Amino acid sequence: MGRPHFHLAWFLSRGYSPKGWRQDWSGDTAETWMSPDLFVDLARGMERACFDYMILEDSSHVPYKYQGSHDTYLKYAAATPKMDPAVLVPYLAQATKHVGLVPTLSTTEYQPYMLARLVNTLDHATQGRVGWNMVTGSSDHGAQNYGMDAQYPHDERYDRADEFAEIVTQLWESWDPDAVVLDRDTPMFADGKKVHPIHYQGKYYKCRGPLNAPRSPQVRPVLCQAGGSPRGQAFAGRWADTIIASADTVEQMKAFRMGVRERAMAAGRDPDGIKVLFLAYPIVDTSMEAARDRRARERQEHIDHLDMHLALMSTTGGIDFSQFDLDEPLPALTTNGHQSTVARYQGKTTRQLALANAIKSGIDFTGTVDHVASVMEETMQEVGGDGFLLFNGEFTRRYIMEITDGLVPELKRRGLTRTGYSHKHFRDNLMEF
Repeated sequence: MGRPHFHLAWFLSRGYSPKGWRQDWSGDTAETWMSPDLFVDLARGMERACFDYMILEDSSHVPYKYQGSHDTYLKYAAATPKMDPAVLVPYLAQATKHVGLVPTLSTTEYQPYMLARLVNTLDHATQGRVGWNMVTGSSDHGAQNYGMDAQYPHDERYDRADEFAEIVTQLWESWDPDAVVLDRDTPMFADGKKVHPIHYQGKYYKCRGPLNAPRSPQVRPVLCQAGGSPRGQAFAGRWADTIIASADTVEQMKAFRMGVRERAMAAGRDPDGIKVLFLAYPIVDTSMEAARDRRARERQEHIDHLDMHLALMSTTGGIDFSQFDLDEPLPALTTNGHQSTVARYQGKTTRQLALANAIKSGIDFTGTVDHVASVMEETMQEVGGDGFLLFNGEFTRRYIMEITDGLVPELKRRGLTRTGYSHKHFRDNLMEF
């Protein structure tokens, strides 16, 4: 059997938060979501299925953009509450041996040294299985929790993030590979000549360094990024090892991936060193009819509670969508939030957008295990790579097993995804093919 055709990862949509609390099969997770147990079960299932990594989404505020109130968000547990994903990482690592773990950490909310130290520590503690989802922050509400009046302008956030990433990566390399000597007789734990201040002085940040811990197993943990705007894409082209991508059609997927590879080459990078994974939300069942019925019931649930999705759109876009008629096409909109997302809204109605936001994937991954595997295979063959980032913001233990012990074994049987891990470290497994 040849090498696998594509990677699989999991996007922990809505982060370390209540999951499926209004659904059947949710068990007691509505009351116990604060414990790591459900998320540990997910990580164990992912490792059985040989996923590459899990991204732990995050935000650290209670939104109030929709209707100028936090009520809708709290009513549905939508975008809040959330707990710190960095705290969850050690629990997931202790329960697994191979799967990569990528917490979301914002350049608005951390100082570079603090983030570099945290990620270095996590990489040591997990023996080389950590990444960093590089986000700049987009919400004024979040910024106000950290002493600011509002977020920085969109492109300036990325200018700041470039400096931030320069400092972080230099700190990770501030100890030479052979700096730790461990000579008991001399004595010499580490050779001071091989530990270097970085003396970084930029427009936005300055940092003396060095980091107060040795190089971690990966030195530079895996960097993940999701910016879709031109400035965000330029940032990804410079820094990202893997990219979160959303597209409605195969043609859009192909164009996005080709654009990423072109920017990588323009930046002097090997385009094969950036893995683009596309968001996909499969629903599988024992028959086509059963799977389609579940998708239809879910769609009706979204229609019945459209305000939840309008609220989530308002937070992402930085625009209160309650001000627009549900069935009137939207005008051109400007935002300091997620610009690439809002740019696609013009001419569509808020009702259409809210329903699309609920599903997040234009390609229909609904059906039996055999059918969904075929759709994934055909899609990835046309796109050319690199894989799928599966998600379900309201997953249950039943859903975990349907994917990791139902769908993925069929993908393995077809030789489409990995059947084991060849390397110890996350980066090496990600870059294996």
